[in-house]
Amino acid sequence: MNPQLARLIATFGYIGHFPVAPGSIASAAGVGLAFILRDQPYIFIAVVLIITVLGVLSAGIVEKMQGKKDPGCIVIDEVSGMMISLFALPLSWPVMMVGFFLFRAFDMFKIYPANKLEDMGGSVGIMADDIAAGVYTNLVLQIALRLAGWI
Repeated sequence: MNPQLARLIATFGYIGHFPVAPGSIASAAGVGLAFILRDQPYIFIAVVLIITVLGVLSAGIVEKMQGKKDPGCIVIDEVSGMMISLFALPLSWPVMMVGFFLFRAFDMFKIYPANKLEDMGGSVGIMADDIAAGVYTNLVLQIALRLAGWI
């Protein structure tokens, strides 16, 4: 893949170069995409898969270009993980906000096995820990919303 195309993809349209909190901004972009696709589950799944595959194809290239492990400018993993966080949930503002903050917390604290997935390195490691954070978030929200009688 062309290095400039890889940078465009891995930074999710250069969001990753935003000077303040690029990971949070990319996560917010993931919330926006999830909201737009909320009533189209097959397209939602397709978009998550495309973003994830593009992340795997591009993140390692940008990592090598930057010369450091999982550089902060790579944010496509946050978009993928955030969308996974919100899949098959009733996307009201409270659900999206709680999902956003839960995902950011799981992404920061890297609860096992996410911490081990990150250690895999390269594109797979960059993407896998955020996918795990997305799965954790989705599971917590599914359980909480069912217990609350929202679904």
